[in-house]
Amino acid sequence: MSLIDDAKPSFDKFIEHFQGEIKNLRTGRATSAMIEHVSVLAYGTATPLQQLGSVQVPDPRTLVVSPWDKSILKDIEKALIAADLGFGVVNKGDAIYLTVPSMTEEKRLELVKKVRERSEAVRIQIRGHRDVVKEDIARKEKAKELTEDDRYRLQEDLDKLTGGYNDQIKKLVEDKEADIMKI
Repeated sequence: MSLIDDAKPSFDKFIEHFQGEIKNLRTGRATSAMIEHVSVLAYGTATPLQQLGSVQVPDPRTLVVSPWDKSILKDIEKALIAADLGFGVVNKGDAIYLTVPSMTEEKRLELVKKVRERSEAVRIQIRGHRDVVKEDIARKEKAKELTEDDRYRLQEDLDKLTGGYNDQIKKLVEDKEADIMKI
């Protein structure tokens, strides 16, 4: 039983990583997540953008970065331009405005394809980890630590668990695809 419980944290990490990957995919609407990974060289050190100011989303195509210290406005502007996100970057003296261009149908379909590729990669990771746990179960049965009935029950529980994680991935993919295809 503990073999299944020990496997859950790894499966959870796979899902969390996948969520992080698809969260950063651009959907055509502005979100603060689009720029939160940008690192700014300010005060002599690389600092995450979200620690230097606030990010507002006044409309679906615009992001506004308002630094708490206006003296680093140029540094933030340089970092956003260097990040090459494909946004229009305008420094208005007190804040930086980013314009998110609308996506073409071709670009949307390309992003859907990326989401599906990444989902398949995480499914492969889950299957690989499931196989490792199954090998552990078989090894314990050979060592007479488990009965044959216990092995079948554990493998069935493991298959249900991995099926649940695959369902989570499917739901995440469907939600992200709907988000990407929404105009």
